[in-house]
Amino acid sequence: MPIFWLSEDNTIFPDPRHAEPEGVLAVGGDLSPERLLKAYAQGIFPWYGPGEPILWWSPDPRAVLFPEELRVSKSMRPYFNQGKFSLTFDQDFKTVIQLCGKVRRHTWITRDMLEAYTRLHEMGYAHSVEVWQDGKLAGGLYGLALGRVFFGESMFTKVSNASKFGFIALVRQLQARGFRLVDCQQETHHLASLGARPIPRDTFLEYLRQNQHEATARGSWRAWLEEEH
Repeated sequence: MPIFWLSEDNTIFPDPRHAEPEGVLAVGGDLSPERLLKAYAQGIFPWYGPGEPILWWSPDPRAVLFPEELRVSKSMRPYFNQGKFSLTFDQDFKTVIQLCGKVRRHTWITRDMLEAYTRLHEMGYAHSVEVWQDGKLAGGLYGLALGRVFFGESMFTKVSNASKFGFIALVRQLQARGFRLVDCQQETHHLASLGARPIPRDTFLEYLRQNQHEATARGSWRAWLEEEH
């Protein structure tokens, strides 16, 4: 099927199952909160380079991590047992997303993307994980939550294993709060080593259909870690 073109005043997406083989579903539109929230709820996300039109994707298969399938290697256990890092949630969202953009030579985290996800953070949908070492930001990641699904977007690391530490800690928190799925979008060796695996897009969309009835934990997640003490 031809790629669907979106207008700025139309936030209705075509069926994700009509995406091109490589995953592109639609072009155009904007990054308004309304459009982004509708996109993620339907298994669609934006991904495009600087100077390019907005591209909307729904790949098949879809890389996901079921929290109960999280794998923590022996080499990572000392980072938790010996307190090599400290952790916060939603303490410095804007810095995290900026650093995620800087670690990639040809970043897709444009100024428009940064501003759009910062708005979602201010609305209580997008969240950040910060990993600290000696009072300095060593790594982190961000994404957004709808219902019992967390949609991971990007991560960065300045110190070896910092982003992996943050991801593991986040998944453990999500599992404790009944989250069913972490969307990893596309498979990578790094995520596969942590337990992520591809599933058919139709299966992923069925999880999202069921997720529509779940309440979203909006607002700051800072208190999540404080609840442990």
